[in-house]
Amino acid sequence: MRIATTIFLTDLTVTPVRLARALEERGFAGLYLPEHTHIPVSRDTAAPMGGELPEMYGRTLDPFVALAQAAAVTERLTVGTGITLVAQHDPIDLAKQIATLDHLSGGRFTLGIGYGWNVEEAADHGVDWRTRRELVRDRMALMRALWAPEPTAYVGQFCSVQASAAHPKPAQPSRELGPGHPLHGPRTLIGGAAGPKLFSAIADHADGWLPIGGGGLGESLPVLRQVWETAGRDPKTLQVVPYAVRPNPGKLSHYAELGIEEVVLQLPSAKEDEILRVLDDYAQYL
Repeated sequence: MRIATTIFLTDLTVTPVRLARALEERGFAGLYLPEHTHIPVSRDTAAPMGGELPEMYGRTLDPFVALAQAAAVTERLTVGTGITLVAQHDPIDLAKQIATLDHLSGGRFTLGIGYGWNVEEAADHGVDWRTRRELVRDRMALMRALWAPEPTAYVGQFCSVQASAAHPKPAQPSRELGPGHPLHGPRTLIGGAAGPKLFSAIADHADGWLPIGGGGLGESLPVLRQVWETAGRDPKTLQVVPYAVRPNPGKLSHYAELGIEEVVLQLPSAKEDEILRVLDDYAQYL
């Protein structure tokens, strides 16, 4: 099982360069970073974990800039987002950022995407909360058109792009959604809680699932696998990566029994000394 990590990197924590080097030196598989462009201080949306929202949410580094630094000082460490708020981006610009990072890292990038939880943050980006899932699907389709080997046009409900020269292309090869339906771009995982809408989206336009916290997989995985196969997807290709996990030996053994090949452990949003202590503790799971 590959052991990766995630952390809220901020202007007060360990730097991306120092963390990436420490991870690769110890043999960790990857680094995933979350995204928040800003957190409106007068908001009605409850914090996802309950209680007061931690300060780190409003101090997060831009994940693409930080991951580019991490990729530049490592050779094997994979980098990824957990998650990119696709609805809050111009998809043409985002397609370029993603393709560039995957190209420069030699195909080491994983695109974790999601729909967000902060209504006020999304509203400042002009997002209609009721249609954000459809918007994300539309923008992903546009980006995949730009990542296609040949100039490809896309016209959707919310966005469109002409057939265009768009380089660099992602380094990762295209794969099949189904016969005659290629999936262009880097490995894409969708984050969120188990449910029919999420599982349908995963089977429709992703490579797998980022279940936050990793709880309840024994019950939810068979359901996702059924949705995946009903959509005509190859059962061998489904990837499930438990995310932001607080590890213990029993939990990781359970994941292994479920056939999971990668897990992402949560690191504290902290200075370098504390991070190194936690990494040395987590090394028991490598």
